[in-house]
Amino acid sequence: MNVNEQKLCTVSEIDASCRVPLLPLFGGAALWLVVGLALSIVASLTFHKPDLFANCAWLTYGRVQPAANDLILYGFCVPMALGVMLWVFARLSQMPVCQPLLVIAGSNLWHLGVLAGTLAILAGESTGFTWLEYPRAAAVLLFFGFVLAAIAIFATFGWRHHRELHVSHWFLLAALLWFPWIYGAANFFLVISPVRGAAQAVIDWWFTNNFVYVWLTLVGIGTAFYFLPKFAGRMLYNHYLALFAFWTLIISATWCGIPQGAAVPAWLPALSTVGSVLLIVPIVSIARITCKTVCGSNAHCKGGPFCYIKFGTVAFLLSSLMYIVQGCPHMSRFVEFTWFTQAQAQFQILGFFAVVMLGSAYEILPKVMGFELTYPKWVRFQHWFFIGGLALLVGSLAVAGVVQGVKLAGGAAFADVTSSTLMAFRFSTTGLLLLLIGSLMFFANVFSMTAKWKWGLMKSCIALVKGPAATGEVRS
Repeated sequence: MNVNEQKLCTVSEIDASCRVPLLPLFGGAALWLVVGLALSIVASLTFHKPDLFANCAWLTYGRVQPAANDLILYGFCVPMALGVMLWVFARLSQMPVCQPLLVIAGSNLWHLGVLAGTLAILAGESTGFTWLEYPRAAAVLLFFGFVLAAIAIFATFGWRHHRELHVSHWFLLAALLWFPWIYGAANFFLVISPVRGAAQAVIDWWFTNNFVYVWLTLVGIGTAFYFLPKFAGRMLYNHYLALFAFWTLIISATWCGIPQGAAVPAWLPALSTVGSVLLIVPIVSIARITCKTVCGSNAHCKGGPFCYIKFGTVAFLLSSLMYIVQGCPHMSRFVEFTWFTQAQAQFQILGFFAVVMLGSAYEILPKVMGFELTYPKWVRFQHWFFIGGLALLVGSLAVAGVVQGVKLAGGAAFADVTSSTLMAFRFSTTGLLLLLIGSLMFFANVFSMTAKWKWGLMKSCIALVKGPAATGEVRS
């Protein structure tokens, strides 16, 4: 394709080329988010009434909670990230999507792997490693599904019209390379050809940190740096500071994640502490870029995509501060191995990443589909449901974690510590319910738009089939 042909591509043509590849990615992600949050509520209910699902092994906490976590992370986060990256790369390249069939095949393989892995966990076939519970067969489907979609995204990037790289290119390209590396390496050393001893825990901590914190941050911040300037109507503040934030994040964040009380050589937690402290540098840089880009602009979000991405970026800064607290020795002895860790992870996944992706999807879908959202008012409602749900979920679990740590450090009985956190679980369950209601609104918008587009396509096909016959009758 020559340069002249590239110049003929309009924005509507680029968006139209993303339509069919994005539908299975966004549609499957919306479905898995609903199912994952529903299973999270089921898991949470076992703390209120432990014998509620005692007669059903598939719904015990040890199976439901890992299945719920993996559904949200693998079923929702990764497909949404691939869809947003595909559209952003096509827009930045000013070119239609290259090899869209690869994206369709990859998304179907991915969703098949998520389904197989979730059923395996519920059936008791989990690997037992946190955030890596899917067995070997499901992991192979996920790996090749991601690779197929990534090839199409790289091809779209390679055909870009302008050779200069946008700041988002750095973050999103790193994320495309990061996931196959960490997921393939972790599965090889833990599932395919497992190592023995404490090395298993170290590898799992390394993978968890690189996936839940580093990878989600690369995609979420890369996406935010693309949309925030467009919503604010100004250039991204300080291109070089953004690249500095990228490199300092890559260098410092990859060393984190080892608990201070872990039974491993002392230099590993110490190195993790150093990495956690160094995280302050990219966090301050990202905060300054966001503030200088957004503050003072005349754009009003009114509960729309702009609000989603601004809130998600602030949530990233707060969850990162919680992550640093976990890595500091004086604080970690109170909060490690408590609900505070779960609060930080949920804030990173649902408060930061999910909100940024949802805001991006609400901005992308009308452009790609060629018509407005079916339920536009639900965008604002979902935003407030998510804010309320996150405040209850993250706030209650964080408080419960601190209470746990203080009481355990004071020598309190474990039964007393557990009973003191029951009220926090009631609030967290309510927060999950609000998040589920909000995710149902997103699900309704995605699937109603898909159904509307398919119905219009079907009517066009019927008219096309009937057209020649009707013309022939007139001529005869």
